[in-house]
Parts: sequence; C-alpha cells; structure tokens
Amino acid sequence: QVQLVESGGGSVQAGGSLRLSCAVSTYTSSVNCMGWFRQVPGKEREGLASIYIGGRLTFYAESVKGRFTISQDNAKSTVYLQMNSLKAGDTAMYYCAADYGSRTECGGLRPGTFSSWGQGTQVTVSS
Repeated sequence: QVQLVESGGGSVQAGGSLRLSCAVSTYTSSVNCMGWFRQVPGKEREGLASIYIGGRLTFYAESVKGRFTISQDNAKSTVYLQMNSLKAGDTAMYYCAADYGSRTECGGLRPGTFSSWGQGTQVTVSS
C-alpha cells in the first residue's frame, strides 16, 4: 500500500486561501485515484474532491465546487488541494486518500471505497 502524508493545514481567516499537499511515498502504478476528504468531530467523513489519474478527470462535491481545486504534479508523487474563499464551515481535519478501483468509484467520493489514508492535517477558518 501507498503511504500518504498531508501538510499545509493551518489557521486562516474567512475569505483566505490554503493549499494542502499530500506526499505519496511507496507509489504504485495500481493507484488509480487520489482524493481529499474532511471530517469534523461527531460527523461523517465528507468527500471533497478526487482525481482519476488515468484520465486526469477531476470530481468535486457541490459544497466545494468552484472554490477548491485538486491537482497532481507530473511525477504523480504529490497531490494538492487548493482551497480558496474559505469559510468557517470549512474548518475540519483534512485527509488525502488513495483508491485502486474504477473511475466510477473515484467520482463517487465515498470514503469506504478508498483504502489508503493519511493522518490528516487540521484546517481552521475563523470568521
């Protein structure tokens, strides 16, 4: 399995921006999809964005469409989540994850279909 390490979290005021990074070590060609998720205590993990590596397709949750952008570097060793126009409601622990399945699974943004996870990075947005 791949190992994932997130970074780039922190505290920002509403309206600001952050870019999260997910370093992918022990990368294998069997990873088809990378995704970003977030979770607040007491709530289910929410899928935000994913990128299907083979077709370079991207998928977004409605809650972040137009504000967040997922991308990967050419070497496919780092995946990014650019977050703009942040709101207090974006405060959460953010996780990246890897999936070995289909494009449909990738676009579904369901946490249960992603099998490798990072430890998370905290994002706090103050109003």
